[in-house]
Amino acid sequence: MRLAATLILCLLAGAPAWAFTLPFGGGEPQAPPAPARPVVSEILEAGTTIAAVRSIPGVIAAATEVQMAFQTLGRMIERPVDIGDRVKAGDLLARLDPEGLAASTRAAKAALASAEVNLTTARNAADRARSLAERNVASIAQLEQAERALSGARSAVEQARARLKSARDAEGYAVMRAPISGVVSAIRAAPGAVVAAGDPVLTLSSEDELEARVDLTEAELFGVVPGTEFLITREHGDAQPIRGRVGRISPVADPQTRTRRVHIALPKGSGLRLGSLVRASRLAGPAVALTIPATALLNSPEGPAVWVVERQGETAHVALNPVAPGVRVGDRIEVIQGLAPGAEIVIRGVHSLTDGQPVGRRVAP
Repeated sequence: MRLAATLILCLLAGAPAWAFTLPFGGGEPQAPPAPARPVVSEILEAGTTIAAVRSIPGVIAAATEVQMAFQTLGRMIERPVDIGDRVKAGDLLARLDPEGLAASTRAAKAALASAEVNLTTARNAADRARSLAERNVASIAQLEQAERALSGARSAVEQARARLKSARDAEGYAVMRAPISGVVSAIRAAPGAVVAAGDPVLTLSSEDELEARVDLTEAELFGVVPGTEFLITREHGDAQPIRGRVGRISPVADPQTRTRRVHIALPKGSGLRLGSLVRASRLAGPAVALTIPATALLNSPEGPAVWVVERQGETAHVALNPVAPGVRVGDRIEVIQGLAPGAEIVIRGVHSLTDGQPVGRRVAP
């Protein structure tokens, strides 16, 4: 009777049934079900332009660059140009010390003269051997020996002539002249330095044709082919953007950054200067892009995916949704496939959820 009265009093007082225990049965009190956890999520919206998403830093460079070097070994005694100087085709760029090269030419001349004297001697000896052999005074072996000496002398003369020509050419290589008109964009050797044949001395860049050079990842290269249009804008300033077209794409990726260089040809009279910093924005492709925060993306066994919140009235749960990510710019990633505008995705705590897990109200980031 006392127990029944106690139960009645508790119920009348509004206490839940789990707030007290029976003196018999030995069971533990049951905890109330935990409320569904709220989620920090974002409602996806389209409207970000591709040009804004794919704005890539680059630099203005010459489409034609010539690495100037001497074709012979020597000590550079003169270089009248410096970085930034404009030159015309045929202008003097640098000069080597001619004394050593002139000495080589004189030695080659002397060697040729000696070889020609030996040739004359060998020719006379061969003529005497033939005459004696016709009168049976000299043996056939002596005649053959004289003929071999004559052939060797002729070869020595040809070799001496080739050496003299090479020495004269090297003497002419002591003077470096500009093959094209342009601007000196780099200096690699100073007067007084000893340079070997082929060592870069300076770089000459043509200003007739300019290009913007940007480095793109494989994801950023999606859909980029020769002829694709880009919008080139300066890093600083309010000058009008310039349209350019992709001229060529490097076939080999950089081993350090895994990017490939894209050369964007610019129209003449663009007003851009060599070395200027610019940004290149792709104009071709879709008009809008769908992006998600980088924190929303996770790697599942099926590949890249996000948690999508599916709500039905007062209840909601999460479902794992595979996606195809594209370009990453800052803290956002473009989604090429797998999501549509209006979807609600979880952007925080994505690694503590399970497929089908109930969730509560949405918390704005």
